[in-house]
Amino acid sequence: MSRHSRSFGFIFSVLSALFVLFASDSFAEELRSILSLKAYTNRDETTLPVLLYDESGSDLLTIEFDVDADHAPSLSIVFKFCDKNWVPYTNLFLTNTGQNIARNLDFEVLPVTVREAKYHFKGSFPDEYGYVDFPFSGKWRYFITDSQDTSKVYASGKFFALHPIMPANCTIKQEFLEDKNYFPSDLARVFNLTTDFNLPEELFPFYIENVEIIENHKIDYPYTVERTEDNTLNRYYSWDGNKKFSFTSKELRPGNEYRQTDLRNYNIFNSKNVNAQFDGIETSRFFKNGKNDLNGGSILTRYKDENAVYMNVTFRLRPPEDYAKKIFLVGPFSNWDVLPENEMTENDGLFTETLMLKRGVYDYQYVLAYLDDGKISGIDWVTLEGNSFATGNIYHVFIYYADPDKGGYDRIIGYQKVISRF
Repeated sequence: MSRHSRSFGFIFSVLSALFVLFASDSFAEELRSILSLKAYTNRDETTLPVLLYDESGSDLLTIEFDVDADHAPSLSIVFKFCDKNWVPYTNLFLTNTGQNIARNLDFEVLPVTVREAKYHFKGSFPDEYGYVDFPFSGKWRYFITDSQDTSKVYASGKFFALHPIMPANCTIKQEFLEDKNYFPSDLARVFNLTTDFNLPEELFPFYIENVEIIENHKIDYPYTVERTEDNTLNRYYSWDGNKKFSFTSKELRPGNEYRQTDLRNYNIFNSKNVNAQFDGIETSRFFKNGKNDLNGGSILTRYKDENAVYMNVTFRLRPPEDYAKKIFLVGPFSNWDVLPENEMTENDGLFTETLMLKRGVYDYQYVLAYLDDGKISGIDWVTLEGNSFATGNIYHVFIYYADPDKGGYDRIIGYQKVISRF
């Protein structure tokens, strides 16, 4: 090979690398946002994403979202197995290398009526080609990243993948807190949820960690009963010294059915700026039971529909009195997290918050909390919403086991879904 040929080949390689680098950086600058991110299973698009594996296979996790970008996106989805605190494992035995990244995502162009985004992705995992799988039983996170640089994360989410699990017997009953006097007395209402199970012979009782209870979609606010902590009046466990365990949480306030905004009717919600409730301003519902809800879920208008547009939706609340705490709006649009950016603005006793939402149905509620230096504390879910035994909630009960295999990890060995409908 001549010197000129080698020089040309070297220059071509450098230019190609620079093209890829600049193209990736250019796309990163052009991608303005990920919108309407949602993850759900093939069983139900409105409930917490819990994938169940059995001998015949597994449920499918569907992820879909819109992208606001000028050109066709070049993205990947990275899946990471996590400990019980949602921290991804770095142990090579648990990183699932080779089956942890979805590449070459297929995007569709949204209808021209959608101004805030141009592309849509919808995909299901594990995929039919075997590029993505979830071989460990526990908590998982997914990250939407740049295809050339997975450290550039544009959005993320959480889900559970559970491999064959042992049966658990869960019972729920109505009780009243007795640790102090509550006024109004409705505030003392709680559900008592007890989880009983017998550990299989192949598992060791000393590795049982805790039971975690997630109400509806409040994934970041679980009730936990730890085996390593002392029993309290409202949270306790027992063990027979062999294989039988019992964990009880007597602190689950039922709350109320969620408020709901249904934006699907184009004849009513036909402008860019709309109110969440067409018939007026909202107030406290402490003594009023709500209508049936989606248990914290949402249903979005199908992305191919020309009316599946984004609107500026204003939520309006006039509370009956002043509170020392701030008022926040929470719902599936905030992943049910109480966030500083969702604090409502007060003007002459009227509290408002405006969000850009895609046409659909959304559960939501108003929450009281302190906000100090950007940190949320003292969250109160019931003062503005009520606390009734008539409320129907879904409680997801997970049993954790400190599995010493593969260097040690938090394994979910038991799961039960409990519905509080009396």
